[in-house]
Amino acid sequence: MRVAFAGGGTGGHLYPAIAIADALRDRATILFIGSRTGIENTLVPAAGYELAAIESRPLQRGSSLGALQTVAANAVGIAQGMKILRSFLPDIVIATGGYAGFPAMAAARTLRPFGMRARLALLEPNAQPGLANRLLAPMVDEVWGAFPDGDPVFGRKYVYTGVPVRSSLLHPNNRIEAARRIGLDSARRTILAMGGSQGARTINEAIAALVTRRALPADWQVLHICGERDYEYMQAAERTPFGENRVVLVPYLRDMADAYALCDLAIARAGASTLGELAALGIPAVLVPYPFAAEDHQAHNARKLADRGAAVVIEDRALDADSLWWTLREVMQADRLNEMRAAARAFANRDPVATILARVEALVTKNES
Repeated sequence: MRVAFAGGGTGGHLYPAIAIADALRDRATILFIGSRTGIENTLVPAAGYELAAIESRPLQRGSSLGALQTVAANAVGIAQGMKILRSFLPDIVIATGGYAGFPAMAAARTLRPFGMRARLALLEPNAQPGLANRLLAPMVDEVWGAFPDGDPVFGRKYVYTGVPVRSSLLHPNNRIEAARRIGLDSARRTILAMGGSQGARTINEAIAALVTRRALPADWQVLHICGERDYEYMQAAERTPFGENRVVLVPYLRDMADAYALCDLAIARAGASTLGELAALGIPAVLVPYPFAAEDHQAHNARKLADRGAAVVIEDRALDADSLWWTLREVMQADRLNEMRAAARAFANRDPVATILARVEALVTKNES
């Protein structure tokens, strides 16, 4: 089997693709198609896969100069994608989000009348699809989604699969060893604060104010992953934690297995990949949706988990040290954490990767018949 993945830009768009690719590694030849500047340029080669880069820009509405430049860049990307796909001849092309996915999938659809019979699938990990995925919906054969109820724009093409999670995270590390490697105490309840690879300034500032101005309970500790962009700033802000507060600050963890092994509660944005990992591992969360996410999809994602009892949501504009403190005082009780863990596990699809592999086999078999 020959499988092409299209997308990237952020870890949230890329890690699910890598999870599927890893499961297919022994039975498929795999190619990733991404942008020239996204995080895929680092993560895809590190995972052992070939990356072909094309021109792409986020889609914009309107008739501004920026919108015209976007159209021109994506037109070039479509032409480049057609050349790459004619050479690779995939059996299936899977888009997992990110602006590079649109020209690559448009290229694959354009080639169909010219003899390329590849099936096209779209992974929509968010509760609310963005503009690119709404435009791609008519072009693809199936849409694989994170939630039981798909957006009406996908119609009968929608298949509930859940969000694929990297296999390395599904076999938790030893908590004691994880604590030793990170520099924390395995006996304390651990709050994992994270803002993704780029950092989340609102979360970072609230955590810094919390750990430097309040005395946390003696059995609490904080692992703060602040992102490369804010690391120097956070080093200064958290230089003197209040009293006996135990805090470890890191810019980024490429392998989250130790962090998740130690985590009792996560504070995070509501990106689909992060929520998929938290649900699969049964980790309760305080979610702070990014307010400028396309179509406000993070707020929709967060609401899905909150409605099930797996998370508490604080709006970005309402997040500060005080609101975070009182929320933590409420949810860091043993009974509440246990209830949220059970709700998170119940929310996760049992095996998203296996479900998606079955769909890949079905589509490719249909293509051959």
